[in-house]
Amino acid sequence: MRLTHAKDRSAMAPPPVATAPVASLPRRPAASDRDEDDMTGPWRAGPLPGGPAEVRAVDSDVPGAVGRVLDHALAERLRRARLADPRFAEELAEPVTRFTLEGGKRTRAQLVWWTFRACAGRDPMPAGAALRIGAALELLQTCALVQDDVMDRAALRRGRPALHTDLSGRFAGRRGPERAAWFGQSAAVLAGDLALAWADDLVAETPLPPWPGTVVRRLWGDLRTEMVAGQYLDVQGQMTAARSLSGALRTARLKSALYSVERPLALGATVAGADDATLRLLCDAGRCVGMAFQLRDDLDDVFGDPQETGKTCGGDIREDKHTYLAAVARARAEAAGDAAALAVLDRWLGDAALTEHALDEVRDVLVATGARATVQARLDRLAAQGLRHFDDALLDAQAAAPLRRLLLATAGARPGTDAAVPLRPGDGEYKTPAYDGAGDNQ
Repeated sequence: MRLTHAKDRSAMAPPPVATAPVASLPRRPAASDRDEDDMTGPWRAGPLPGGPAEVRAVDSDVPGAVGRVLDHALAERLRRARLADPRFAEELAEPVTRFTLEGGKRTRAQLVWWTFRACAGRDPMPAGAALRIGAALELLQTCALVQDDVMDRAALRRGRPALHTDLSGRFAGRRGPERAAWFGQSAAVLAGDLALAWADDLVAETPLPPWPGTVVRRLWGDLRTEMVAGQYLDVQGQMTAARSLSGALRTARLKSALYSVERPLALGATVAGADDATLRLLCDAGRCVGMAFQLRDDLDDVFGDPQETGKTCGGDIREDKHTYLAAVARARAEAAGDAAALAVLDRWLGDAALTEHALDEVRDVLVATGARATVQARLDRLAAQGLRHFDDALLDAQAAAPLRRLLLATAGARPGTDAAVPLRPGDGEYKTPAYDGAGDNQ
């Protein structure tokens, strides 16, 4: 396969303006410090690649490289948080830091890096930018998970108490459980806000040439808006008892699929300077794989092993989430006139006190109506279609192979899905805007 050559990276944006107290403002760089090819300027901070060999070395442990960038960046932000207020730093900023550093597989960051590499990214400066953007996505994920757990009233995350649960526990013996719960939820909302602010800082402080910088900022802004829009549709669907299949897919796409797969691919390709055709194919691949990822998550919430998922099963059922899985089950039960199945769904969906026995009844309905098999088949088709888009892109073969494996694993499809599987009408209905030469939405 032909290489996709990166565009010119000669121009750099000026270093960002700091907002710290005057005593801690960084030194204004002299003209000689701003050499366009200099990787030792004052704005370069942290364990970033200093040469081609160090860029290649990242390939062997991408999560570790992203973790080192996060460790350096969050140490500085913790220092500044302590300057603001020691109690705030200890009780809120430090938990946010621990949650992020002890994170999961860093899949989104890996997608950014391997897309950068597959698009012939090999120079140190854009490589450092890819790592920083990957680290920013990890902080954005912290924001999403912490606040999602509050809205879902989820007690566990990654096999440990959710952040709001942990914060509530610190005061449960002092002010009573109700007041402590209010505190934990309120503090967790602020924790999510802090993680989002730190993520924005990392992106804003990442030096990029003018054109890639413009597109990265547009992508980053869209990504944040889409994530909030999806979360709003999620809670709005619970309030209105929404049931439509198309609405469930749209919520899934906005809430998770875009920021989990498609946008990370677009960010990595943009930093590498990929051409428009490559960018569009990768976005098409990411759109399909991202939807498959969310459908797998819906299945895992009901049928998964808590030891593997790190959270209690049945959360979507307890909260009456507007998932595609539940929507398919209801639609099939209604079409078949299956009053018993509808009665189970009506009785248990939205029951906050759902027992394991009741969850088993819902599982039986999801299987008997064919909803589980339908969702599994759809995510398999989406994964296969995404890989076909990916295979059409002209990429560096050596780096494309691990990226392809990562996409297949992210989709959670069954073995053999990477073979040709025809897409049915409607499987990929929600297309996202492409970015043309002007960086505007089309």
